[in-house]
Amino acid sequence: MGSTLMATTCVLLCSGLAAMISSTYSVKKPLNDSVYGAHGELMVAMKYVTLLVFFLFSFFCHSLSVRSLNQVNYLVNTVQYCGSSLITTDYVSELFEKGSIFNIVGNRIFYLGFPLILWIFGPVLVFVSSIAILPILYNLDFIFVCKAPSKTMSDQMADHRENKELRMV
Repeated sequence: MGSTLMATTCVLLCSGLAAMISSTYSVKKPLNDSVYGAHGELMVAMKYVTLLVFFLFSFFCHSLSVRSLNQVNYLVNTVQYCGSSLITTDYVSELFEKGSIFNIVGNRIFYLGFPLILWIFGPVLVFVSSIAILPILYNLDFIFVCKAPSKTMSDQMADHRENKELRMV
């Protein structure tokens, strides 16, 4: 579901960028001399094409993720006959992992597109957005495991009942 939404978003951004690149109006020109950076015709074209390529690769990764995960959904529900099936649990789990990796790579490329959008306006905004995106990517990479409570939920409920009984007496 998330891969489908991200793929759709990538296609919309790519079509908007393609329309902007092909336009003859001055929409392509960023704000003149407001932020430092190169604003020549060749440089502006290179910025837009680089951004377009990033979003296209993100779209392809998300499309492959949707394909792999849909195939896993079908293969999980197939009937397996005794030993003669070509579909094994290892194959299905590898296909699921492949779809998940495509989703992760597509998300990464999509997230790296945001500093590139700001690159149109200059290098200072790219630096600021790159620094801002680092904690987001860090939280996506690492899983923080909370220390498990010393008591299970049933033990906590039993303690609560005992305390309630003691208050009544």
